Parts: sequence; C-alpha cells; structure tokens
Amino acid sequence: MNPIDSFGMNLLPAYPELLMVCAISAILLIDMFTGDARRGLTYILSLVAIGLCAGLNLAFLVDADTIFTFDGMFVSDPMSNLLKIGCYIAVAGSFVYSREFVAERALVSGERGGEFYPMALFALLGQMVMISANNFLSIYLGLELMSLSLYALCALRRDDRGAIEAAMKYFILGALASGFLLYGMSMVYGATGSLDLTVIGRELATGGTSHTIMVFGLVFLVAGLAFKLGVVPFHMWIPDVYQGAPTAVALMIGGAPKLAAFAITLRILVEGMIVYAVDWQQMLVILAVLSLALGNIAAIAQTSVKRLLGYSTIAQMGFMLLGLFSGVVGGNAYSAASAYGAALFYVLTYVLTAVGAFGVLMLISRAGYEADSMDDLKGLFKRSPMAAGVMLVIMFSLTGIPPTVGFYAKFVVINAAVIAGRTELAVFALMMSLIAAYYYLRIVKLMFFDEPLATQPLPPARLDMRLVLALNGVAVIAFGVVPGWLLQYCLTAITRTLAS
Repeated sequence: MNPIDSFGMNLLPAYPELLMVCAISAILLIDMFTGDARRGLTYILSLVAIGLCAGLNLAFLVDADTIFTFDGMFVSDPMSNLLKIGCYIAVAGSFVYSREFVAERALVSGERGGEFYPMALFALLGQMVMISANNFLSIYLGLELMSLSLYALCALRRDDRGAIEAAMKYFILGALASGFLLYGMSMVYGATGSLDLTVIGRELATGGTSHTIMVFGLVFLVAGLAFKLGVVPFHMWIPDVYQGAPTAVALMIGGAPKLAAFAITLRILVEGMIVYAVDWQQMLVILAVLSLALGNIAAIAQTSVKRLLGYSTIAQMGFMLLGLFSGVVGGNAYSAASAYGAALFYVLTYVLTAVGAFGVLMLISRAGYEADSMDDLKGLFKRSPMAAGVMLVIMFSLTGIPPTVGFYAKFVVINAAVIAGRTELAVFALMMSLIAAYYYLRIVKLMFFDEPLATQPLPPARLDMRLVLALNGVAVIAFGVVPGWLLQYCLTAITRTLAS
C-alpha cells in the first residue's frame, strides 16, 4: 500500500474531527471579514459544517465497524458514531434556537456577535474527541477543549453580572473537577503503568494491581465524572449556571455535553474498569439516590424556569445512573448490554427534550429580555399555541407520561434495575417521579389555565425556528410511539462496543 494511502486510512476514523477543525478555522476567518448585514453567513456555514460531519459519522454508523487510530488513543465504534450524531442534532438545533439571540446581542450591545458560533463549534469538537477517546490523555484534552469553550460562552455578555458570576462558578468548580479527574488518572496510571483504557482493562483482569490504589483512584475519577454529569453532591454549579448564563448558552450546556459526559463515563468505568464494577457501582448508587431526591425536591420551590430545568437535569441524570449501576450483578455481566443500552437510550432522549424546553424559552423571549420567570409561561397557549403545545409534550416526556419518549426511557431503565435485583431503587425512582410530576405539570397548568400577564400575541419567530421546534415536539412523541428501532440500535451499539 502507498504510504500516503496508509496514512490517510489511519486518519479515517478522525475525519469528522479534522473536518470540524478546518471548518472552524474557515468560519473564524470568514466572520472576521463579514459585515453585520451578512452575519447570517456564519450561522449558515456553522450548520453546513455540522451537516458534513454528521454525514461522515452516519456513513461510519452504517458500516458499524470498530477502528482504532493514533496508537489506540482514538476509536470509532457504533456507540461513538451514534453519540456524535446526537451531539450534532443537539448543537444544530441549539444554533437554530439561538439565532435571534446572536442577532439581538449584536444589535443591543454593539458587538459583532459572530463569535458565538465558532466557540460553540469548539465545544462540539471537544465533545467529539471525548466521545471517541480511548486514552486518559485524549479524554482530558477533549474535556478541557469543551469546558474552556463553555466557560467563555457563559461570559459572552461581559456587561451582565449574572453571566459573569455564572462563568466564574462554572470555571472554578470545573477546574476542581478536572483536578479530581487528573488525580484519579494518575493513581490508575501508577497502578497499571498505562493510560490506554484497553491496556488498563487487561492489566486489571490479570489481578496484579493494588486494589487499594485502584479504589482510591476510582473515588477521584467518579467524583470528576459526577461533576460533568451534574449529579449530587457535585451539582452545585448547575442551577446557578443555568440561571445566570444567557439562555442560548444554558441550552448549549444542558444538551450535547451530557452525551459526551456519558461517553467518557462508560469508557472509563465500563470499558476500562469493569473488573472493579462492584466498587464503582456502589458509588453510583449513592449518587443516583441523592440526585433523584435533591433534584426533584429542590425543583418544587423554584420560580425560575431555567433554575427548575437545572434541578430537573440533576434528577434526570440520577435516573440515568440506574442503568449504569445495573450492568454487573454479583460479578456477572450477563445483563450489561441491556442495562448500558437502556442508559444510552435514556441520555439520548433526555437531551432531545432538554433542547426543546430551552428552545421554547428562546421562542418566547424578545429583544433585551430573556424569558425565565414562571410568570412568563402564564397563558402561553393563548399567545402561542404551538410553543405551548411543544412545551406540553416536553413536560409530559420529562414526567414520564405516555405516549412520549420519556415514558419508555424511564421504563427500560427501571426494567434494567429490576432485572439486576435493584427493586428497592426502582421503587424509589418511581416515587421520585411522582414528586417530579408536580413541578412539571405545574408548568402545564400555567400555560393552559392561567391568564397571561401580556395579552398581545408573541411576535412571529423565524420560519426555521418554528419548523425545528415543531419537529422537536413531534420527535418526542414519535420516539415514544415507535421507540423500538432507536432502543435496538442503542443495545446493538453497546454490545459491539463492549465486544471490541
């Protein structure tokens, strides 16, 4: 084989990432020389870049092969391709929902506003690297690329004290979590002599490593991963950041990053350290119980919709952990594929609903004012039936009411917990879902049964925003009515990934 061809084949799994790097560089240059009157060009090019990367990953998804490159540091497998496509959809939808925000920011503050898209694409690139990382170094590089971009996006409004405070909290706590991760990685490296997850898995299987050192490292790894997932007691940043950051940025933080965090959690704990599943599953049980309890109970008292969605995220991630700690029972991994597949299905469908919820808030916001108070939702059906209808579907899904996808997602995760013998935790999760129904259905009551504070109809949104929001609502119902093919692919992706 020609050396050039061989080099190109070695880079094949990373073509989407390389394409994204080139696209971001081109978009930055084009935006620099683009006038305010043609600011929409940056938006269009960003969507085109995402579409091209999605096309590449879709082709890899159809092939369903597992390919390693960069000396095993980077992997393209069915799970990574599925999660990347989920990230593309979430970020593309976020761009459509945020287009008015970027235009309004440029008009109100007098700034260009075009930096939003490249920074968000840098965060997406970090997520792509995280999802395909098979080495502690590549995991950390992707994590920091995503995190630093999101910190900068939080502080995008330099004249907004709330946004600056949110960025500072996110940055300081994020740095602490990165320290936890690095320390845990160093302990595992000291015990196994490798940073490669495949090699670590083989070393741990031989039983020649120190159990004490490994458990000590696991504690720090789980703490760092828990921060990225946003589960208790590493949740403190979520409500504050969601409320303080601009809604468009909160949308970026609450969507695709959850998929990347799930990916590195699965790769580190399952692919690399499934031998120590008994140890890290005990930690995840505690995190899940605390997240379900605190997230749902604290959400009841919230008057800020974004803050409520923050606590909702904490509770939803606690629900997802039910699947992660149900894969290994008594040292036997016979139900691992179904449990981890259920967790993958849950996190994908949650991101779909979270993006839609923030999209509705973006729709009812206006120039110089971001909708956040519960009062902003009062009588929404009379002002915008479409927005109220989509929010109704999303709230039903988050509650777990059929025929929405949230019902089936909760069902498969609870079923995995019951199969694993975690019946008491499954019952606890159901009880917490009943508590969650109060604050989710309260929003429905405000939209359909309260009188609006403003009687005038909402100004018409752009066609692309209305179309994507409608598709978002339809997808929540469609995946609930016909969930089989997505769930089956999640199970197949996990099975093939774990077998590679």
